[in-house]
Amino acid sequence: MKVLTPRHTASVLGLLALGVLGSVAVGLAAGPSALSARELLAVLLAPESQGSAADIVLRVRLPRVVLSLLVGASLSVAGVLFQALLRNPLADPFVLGVSGGAALGGIAVLSLGSSVGLSHAAVPPAAFAGAVATILLLRLVSGARGRASATSLLLTGVVFNAFASAGIVFLASFAGLTEGAGVFLWLIGSLSNVRADIAGWVAVFLFAGLACALPLARSLNLLALGEEPAQQLGVDVVRVQRVLLVAASLMVGAAVSVAGLVGFVGLIIPHLLRLLIGPDHRLLVPASALAGAAFLLLCDTAARTLLGGRELPVGALTSLAGGPVFLWLLRRHQQRIFAP
Repeated sequence: MKVLTPRHTASVLGLLALGVLGSVAVGLAAGPSALSARELLAVLLAPESQGSAADIVLRVRLPRVVLSLLVGASLSVAGVLFQALLRNPLADPFVLGVSGGAALGGIAVLSLGSSVGLSHAAVPPAAFAGAVATILLLRLVSGARGRASATSLLLTGVVFNAFASAGIVFLASFAGLTEGAGVFLWLIGSLSNVRADIAGWVAVFLFAGLACALPLARSLNLLALGEEPAQQLGVDVVRVQRVLLVAASLMVGAAVSVAGLVGFVGLIIPHLLRLLIGPDHRLLVPASALAGAAFLLLCDTAARTLLGGRELPVGALTSLAGGPVFLWLLRRHQQRIFAP
């Protein structure tokens, strides 16, 4: 691993921050009523004199841009943490079943909420409750003394995802036409349902996750050597696993509760950054937050502009981008394993 210097860190994060600012400008300007760079600057500097353009940018596009940034950063950072904890390059935030639990809670409200007096506003808290329940399940089956081995976590994720998929199909079968369309859109992943208070909660869990991950970045570097070598070098493996597993799961739960199942962000961004900047988590974690935020914002901007007045689910675009990348990574991983 190369020596990480402050100058290199500042340059990489600075370039990524500029990329985020550029994606924000594109997200605010693009749309059915497109704005030029001069018009956008005028709206931002003097919104009171811009009339309808200011309403479009500040009340319609800006909240969605902020939510895209937060969800993308949360999924990307969670992907970095899961891959490091499991020492599995193909792991992403959904491999442990946390997204399945969140989806099951959200679908329960979408399918049955109207019959018990619950509105769509109850979907985010229900999805978040499903994610928390999944975390508790992982803790129960993580092994002796609460130690979470990679094998037990992966197997638990596979089993719980299968259970959640069956539960989602069962619940969706009770939904009417309107609710069924909402279930379908939410399962694919969409950022069309924007609320300022929801974005605030996603931000809280994102920054809490970063506050847990950044001080433990050196420990993540040592965990790449294996649990026993890391423990011999002074890492409290059990504590690190517990803290970062909960932090990553809560970030995913918060993101899924507002955006649905937006896939592959936590797989694509960490791998591309490892190729470009290296595997040092002291830089990889904050860089993933910035790159994931810009990536999902650009995908969402494309989703709401490609078809003019109609909108594509952003999860469809991330899956189209992530599918080929996943197959490439899988083939590359297999070549390393079976290489003579």
